This record gives sequence, C-alpha cells and structure tokens, in this order.
Amino acid sequence: MGGIKDLRIKKGLTQQQLADETGITLRTIQRIENAEVKPSLHSLNALSRVLQADFSEPIHKTDQKAYEFNFNLNITDMNQFINDLKGLVKNHWKIIVLILLVIWLLTSYTDIKSGIMDAWSGK
Repeated sequence: MGGIKDLRIKKGLTQQQLADETGITLRTIQRIENAEVKPSLHSLNALSRVLQADFSEPIHKTDQKAYEFNFNLNITDMNQFINDLKGLVKNHWKIIVLILLVIWLLTSYTDIKSGIMDAWSGK
C-alpha cells in the first residue's frame, strides 16, 4: 500500500515514529509499505487514527480476481514467520527450556510425588 508511505512522509513521520504511535511493529510497517503484506483491520484502524486518513476504501485497487491467489505473498509470510521463530528460539532458548521443564513437572507431579513417597517409605 504505497499510499500509507506517502501519508506518513507527508505527516513528517519516520517509520519508527509511526510504529511507536500506532503500536504496530516497525517490521510490519515496513512490510505494509513495501506491499509484502496486507494490513489487518486492527492495523488499518491504528494507521487511519495516526495518519488521519480514511482507509475504508482500498488505496490501490487490484485487478486480481477473487479466485486468484498470490502464492508469493504466502511464501514470504511463511519465511518471515520461520525466521522470527528461529530468532525467538535462538535468543530465548533457556526460557523456553525452563517453561517446558515447569510444564513437564506440573503434568508429572503425581508420578513424581508418589515416587518420592515410595522412596521415603522404603518401598
């Protein structure tokens, strides 16, 4: 949606400022401006509030028919999701392991408790 970029520049906002004011991540703002993704209704509402624009009508109408799909967009979204997931695991693997350990301990509580009680009583 090139119109959002034009409105942002016209308002004198950087992408980071727009992200801060809308609560939308900087990466999502970049992807919307580069037409990599279509903004969600929530994003459109936040953008229209900050940019003081009405996005009820599409900025750019497409010639795509309703039954046509843009597979490139889906692949791009999936690749971004996988990269984000890799980054999350890489940067927070200790926390993820700790959470999984706590979940395992909570779900195994009765087995662990009975094992400790059996050991305590000498069975």
